[in-house]
Amino acid sequence: MLPALARRAARGGISTQPPRRCVAYKAPLRDIQFLLHEVNDSRKHYAALHKSGGALATPETVQMIIDEAAKFAEQELAPINEGGDRVGCKQTGPNAVATPPGFKAAYDTFVEGGWQGISFPEKWGGAGMPISLSLIQSDMLATANFTWTMYPGLSKGAINTLLLHGSDALQAKYMKKLVSGEWTGTMCLTEPHCGSDLAQVSTAAKPLGGGKYALTGTKIFISCGEHDLTSNILHCVLARLPDAPPGIKGISLFAVPKYKVAEDGSLTTELNGATVGRIEHKMGCHGSSTCELNFDGSVGELIGQPNKGMSHMFTFM
Repeated sequence: MLPALARRAARGGISTQPPRRCVAYKAPLRDIQFLLHEVNDSRKHYAALHKSGGALATPETVQMIIDEAAKFAEQELAPINEGGDRVGCKQTGPNAVATPPGFKAAYDTFVEGGWQGISFPEKWGGAGMPISLSLIQSDMLATANFTWTMYPGLSKGAINTLLLHGSDALQAKYMKKLVSGEWTGTMCLTEPHCGSDLAQVSTAAKPLGGGKYALTGTKIFISCGEHDLTSNILHCVLARLPDAPPGIKGISLFAVPKYKVAEDGSLTTELNGATVGRIEHKMGCHGSSTCELNFDGSVGELIGQPNKGMSHMFTFM
């Protein structure tokens, strides 16, 4: 992933096109440099991070990543921020939501540059850099266009959850596509009858055998729940097993893809019974598709341990 970033830097940055007319965003590079090098002495810090990508974070590489992230935020994201909120997302079918103009093109550029994987393990196609660089990048992107940044942001939560709690088989199935940005992820907690009281979650997970479960229920307020940016979406869904104890202690977490995925990680053309009931009405943040999702026997796999779903989901958050 890092060579892709370097090649883009060598040929002049993220974009050679002048910014479209918009409310301008200028990345605070001087402030970032001051905090990194004067306040926190990042060079000394990175030199000590032998197991967390510190050896890769040379001063030249750090500078390149920060500069290119700033260009992407300024030239690609800021120009589509206002229009994204004005136009919003449109539901075009039970499994289709159109994002605002420019969102997909910006996301394709993001994936091409390897930005999603900056601080994720090289084992899964990431660049293996220190987490602080990903945080700096995310801060600039979110400031330039928060609603667009929610799409890769939700995916980072899914990646972290699988890294810490997913089985080897589950990681092998999903991690590379999520780390590359080819697929995105969501977290599905809230239900119509219980709001923020997750002790009342009633979405059911019926064992099918072979480590598979059929999930049935409705989730609401699902950020980036459906969109046209990627070929697949992995939903991390809270649900109850048949013998689960009541309340919070009886919730498990499941990986449920929009399209079914073969055991070798290849994408099938078979939808998985997760459909959009509606796009939720919001006062703002219209560029992010917040959906009601209906799971009708959707096939999923357990993430982590049974009845430990809430603790696993806190990793996502």
